[in-house]
Amino acid sequence: MGLFDADWATLAFVLAGALAGGFVNGLTGFGTGLTALPLWLQAVEPLVAAQLVSAASVLGHVATLRHMRPSINWRRLAPMLVAGLIGVPIGTWLLPWISLATFKLGIGVLLIAYCTFMLLAAGRVNLAAGGRSAEAAIGLAGGILGGLAGLSGVLPTVWAALKGWPKDERRVLFQAFNTTILSAVLVASLVQGLVGSRFLAALVVALPGTLIGAYLGALVYPRLDDHRFDRVVLVVLLLSGLGLVWWAR
Repeated sequence: MGLFDADWATLAFVLAGALAGGFVNGLTGFGTGLTALPLWLQAVEPLVAAQLVSAASVLGHVATLRHMRPSINWRRLAPMLVAGLIGVPIGTWLLPWISLATFKLGIGVLLIAYCTFMLLAAGRVNLAAGGRSAEAAIGLAGGILGGLAGLSGVLPTVWAALKGWPKDERRVLFQAFNTTILSAVLVASLVQGLVGSRFLAALVVALPGTLIGAYLGALVYPRLDDHRFDRVVLVVLLLSGLGLVWWAR
């Protein structure tokens, strides 16, 4: 059955996920998958949801990335990006072998524990250790999560928060990394012949919501200082973790 033959509730889940994911993406530079995936998994199968996360994330980034392009230091980000690209095929290879419920529960519990700790710590945690090799390891794991479910931004987001980077530096990292990795996920899906009519129909429904949400999020972003940005990121991650655990039941 094609998506356009589905009921209105299915279409509403796709559009609502796109609006929410686009807004969070435009505001923080990440979060399309974390925000939209719990909604999209109620409307489409996991493979289509993962592809939709990748496509909507890339579209949302393209809509706002042009304003930050001069700030991107590609050489500085190279270890994380290269490792992330290596991780993408590993994630797509693991996809058939991992239970979706187990995956959602594991990521959800991790996010809840981390965000609760960081919110209670109130900025008192600042990780001094870890250089290029640690960033490459984070990139590899992020690429694997991207290949699995389009959740490439989870670990880089946690890493940047632990390092205490200012909001502009974090947003550049999130957008550059997610755009690169999730574009690779889409290419991998095309090469493997996994892109079908269900995904294309869902993308048609999600596209307007993604772009509108990204635009609104980008308008709000300049109003946030570093502290508020940090709080918003943690709350988004916490709510996403709770959503993943809820839908994993």
